[in-house]
Amino acid sequence: MTKSIFVVSCFAVTLAVAPACATKKFVRTEVGQVNDKVTTLGKSLEETQERVRVAEQKIGEVDTKAAQAGQAAQAADKNAQAAQQTGNQAMEVGKQAVAKVEAVEASTKKLIFETVLTDDQAKFKSGIAKLSDEAKAALDQMVAQVKSQKSAIWVEIEGHTDNVGDAAYNERLGLERAEAVKRYLYEQHQVPLHKMNAISFGEEKPVQDNKTRANRSQNRRVVIKVLA
Repeated sequence: MTKSIFVVSCFAVTLAVAPACATKKFVRTEVGQVNDKVTTLGKSLEETQERVRVAEQKIGEVDTKAAQAGQAAQAADKNAQAAQQTGNQAMEVGKQAVAKVEAVEASTKKLIFETVLTDDQAKFKSGIAKLSDEAKAALDQMVAQVKSQKSAIWVEIEGHTDNVGDAAYNERLGLERAEAVKRYLYEQHQVPLHKMNAISFGEEKPVQDNKTRANRSQNRRVVIKVLA
């Protein structure tokens, strides 16, 4: 009887302990899995942090290169502006030199022929620079008269206006009229361009006062001087 009681007691203890052991094993298994996941997440976090660090480093390098490129572009722009300014200055010096040479050449030549395209001939309406048929005929006649010249010639073409409008406008208009004559002599009579000089006096040299329409008409003219 006593033996039976002991066996029953042992069995009861076994039944009581077995679930506890199973629970501990389950807990250890679960904890192990959690630890593995934590370890994996830790490694992943470290890898992510390393990638972020590398990316930040590359971004910093790109920013530095961009800043250097910006500085280089600014320097290149300044150099281009300086070069353009130097070029403009050189061009202006060249123009002045050409003008001086032309002035010297003109001063050594003598006037052999002069004609004036008056408003009656050229029909220079106010504000207009286009040559009329009458003006072209007068130029044809002038060329025929100077063709007999065997020496080299130089042609000076002066544009003049009345005082209608401002001075700057009249200066441009006078030059346009002189240039129209120059173009016609070149295209129709093959007078070399380097043998002609067009200049504008605008309203500066009137032959009459500008008080009447008739007087203003006389001031609208082109004077052509042939030098040899």
